[in-house]
Amino acid sequence: MQYSKKVLDHFMHPHNIGEIKDADSVATEGSPACGDQVTLFLKVNPDTKIIDDIKFQSYGCASNIATGSIITEMAKGKSLDEAKKIDWKSAAAELDGLPPQKMHCSVLAVDTLRTAIQNYELKNNLIEKEVISKTTIVKELKNIIHPLSGEDIISMKLVKYAGFENGIAIIDLDIPSFDQYRDNIAEEIKEHLEKFEEINDIKITM
Repeated sequence: MQYSKKVLDHFMHPHNIGEIKDADSVATEGSPACGDQVTLFLKVNPDTKIIDDIKFQSYGCASNIATGSIITEMAKGKSLDEAKKIDWKSAAAELDGLPPQKMHCSVLAVDTLRTAIQNYELKNNLIEKEVISKTTIVKELKNIIHPLSGEDIISMKLVKYAGFENGIAIIDLDIPSFDQYRDNIAEEIKEHLEKFEEINDIKITM
């Protein structure tokens, strides 16, 4: 697996690693059981809403550590609104690219950043809690990356239907049985959606 020099540098010498004891917001995404997990700590200026400090802890591979490192660099000193605009493609580009099968690490780092920002905004009554809908489901599916292409499953048109009815998330996938990553993608979808308390069940058909 070929890594860029920048990925290796951030892996061997990660920036902003550690913990902020009196953090204004904390978020954890991923799972050690699935191989990768990131925790982010934010310190936010209450007047300017600038991220004054940000640190991360990571469990996982070189790409996971490198993306956690680069995300903290990209977000530090930015306003919450500016940091929310950081996406997984720009994070990967800052590292001079990632192997397609590791692109999900960039998604995980961005997800964690956005969750930390959302947690801060909810705690400080800056936003209202999102009502779960089909739009929420589709947004999460855009964060599921196919390991061979490095693209999300929505862009690849691998999702025939996505919806949310009576507490049940319903996803119909168009992934052929010979695709070796078929089951992994289904498991990752469940991992992304299980964090929503309003989702009582997840039904995936293929």
